[in-house]
Amino acid sequence: MKINQFLKFDPILKEKLWGGEKLMKVLSKRSDKKDIGESWEISDVKNDTSVVASGNLKGIDLKQLIADYKGELVGEKIYQAFGEKFPLLIKFIDAKEALSIQLHPNDALAKERHNSFGKTEMWYVMQSDEKANLIVGFKKEVSSKEYLQHLENKTLLEILNVDKVAEGDVYFIPTGRVHAIGAGVLLAEIQQTSDITYRIYDWDRIDSQGKSRDLHTEEALNAIDYTAQNSYKTTYQKEKNTASEIISCPYFTTNILSVNEEFSVNHSDKDSFVIYMCVKGAAIFHHNGNNEVLNFGETLLVPACFKEFSITSDETSELLEIYIK
Repeated sequence: MKINQFLKFDPILKEKLWGGEKLMKVLSKRSDKKDIGESWEISDVKNDTSVVASGNLKGIDLKQLIADYKGELVGEKIYQAFGEKFPLLIKFIDAKEALSIQLHPNDALAKERHNSFGKTEMWYVMQSDEKANLIVGFKKEVSSKEYLQHLENKTLLEILNVDKVAEGDVYFIPTGRVHAIGAGVLLAEIQQTSDITYRIYDWDRIDSQGKSRDLHTEEALNAIDYTAQNSYKTTYQKEKNTASEIISCPYFTTNILSVNEEFSVNHSDKDSFVIYMCVKGAAIFHHNGNNEVLNFGETLLVPACFKEFSITSDETSELLEIYIK
């Protein structure tokens, strides 16, 4: 039997020491807990596999979907490369307080040390409080010795790049790049399927039990990219009723789609699933009599076999469109 529906999944909500209430108050997630830092929208991380929220496939998890539908769901090329492992992890993140300063290992290190993929990722800022910022990369190239001196002296911020951010700002975070989400930022995150993080500084904070979180000083040393760039923010153009590319890397491509009328989509050139994250407004997806509303703060997985469909919106809505080339 062919897959015949757009796929929404139940969000997996994660309590975090730094989490807040924007995921519930702004993105309408449901939780009776206060410190929700992450909503895992589509996940195949071990013990956190997404489950279909509605339709004929309600209650079936992502791993079973791939086993049942294979390339029809994810694309033949992707199925050959990844088997029954979904290659991307899709999140919304709310930082009420700053996250730790951290980085992620590349594929080779992650495989060797953790039997995992590395973690290349990107951020799309959906909302930010006044003076909210992101830490991304170094201000200037440093040596590992210089880095360690600043780490030990608690002066790491002196050598890190800090950017004030606003809605629509995009940052690409390749493996090795030191980074942190600052307090007051709500964003969408697209990343490889991996939960491997090297935490290098956590602002000396402690949890409700009086314990500090583990740091990964030694592991991080040969995983850090010590080079520097003039600017870390991604520049891109946005056009009405056009998919405009923001980021393209071996792990994913992300476009921004601004829709304010009926928009016909043709993915015949792709051998990949396509994910849509609604970062403004709301839109309706139409395919062979199936309609699915995608509201602000929701995520939709379009099976690879859905080559042609349409999207409509009564307002100017913005969607992140994500796939693998």
